[in-house]
Amino acid sequence: MLKFFRKIRQKLLGANEISKASSPAGRYLVYALGEIVLVVIGILIALQINNWNEGRKQDQQEKLYLERLMLENQQDLLTFNQGIEELQKGNQTIRDMSAAFNDAESGDTLLWKTVTDYLMYGCHYPFFNPSTSTFEDLSSTGNLVVIKDTELRDLIVNHYANYKFVESNFQVNTNWALPVDAPFYTENDALKYEPFTEPLFGNQTISEISNDLRNNKQKYLRNAAVHYWINEDCINHLNGVIEETSYLVQRLETELKNRK
Repeated sequence: MLKFFRKIRQKLLGANEISKASSPAGRYLVYALGEIVLVVIGILIALQINNWNEGRKQDQQEKLYLERLMLENQQDLLTFNQGIEELQKGNQTIRDMSAAFNDAESGDTLLWKTVTDYLMYGCHYPFFNPSTSTFEDLSSTGNLVVIKDTELRDLIVNHYANYKFVESNFQVNTNWALPVDAPFYTENDALKYEPFTEPLFGNQTISEISNDLRNNKQKYLRNAAVHYWINEDCINHLNGVIEETSYLVQRLETELKNRK
């Protein structure tokens, strides 16, 4: 680029545009000023090219982050919906067990089956485990600033802050259920109805099992009511976070389409 400007200057000199200076000192001053101008122009051009390259790199980096965020949140939607299905299945086992306990006509086998289903699926602790690696990367490296749309950036920050809120609520529910479950399992020998541990208690007839369960009906229903409540609470939280995550995914998809 500097050679290009020097050729222009030399043509001007050859055309006597500058060589008419009144003295050698004057011609030298003009020559020196021309060199300075060329250097300044070269520096400005180099800075402009560098800024353009840096801007292009930031645009590429921003696009990669947005793509990662979109993919992770799409996966989160699948995870959250699966979590709701599992919680709903658990609560269905609770309703079935309650119906069997409260129906005097329920057979022994039905009662035993509904209790084992509850112990298998209804009294699990809900967990909230979204994908946060990309946001953690953005936060820890200070790269959040590469997302130029401030509204979108704020939306992303608030989205993951809400993840923390939902996670804390799941943990509160678990902390509430744990002290209830521990004495229930030990005082009622509930593990002898768990498929994995049942053989450890020796052979039991269905009649013996059902009589034992009916004698402890209220204890089973009280324990199940705790899990039913926390399952419903977690389902409500998941429905809310699904709505929010879906909106974020739509915004990310729109932003990426606009870049094509």
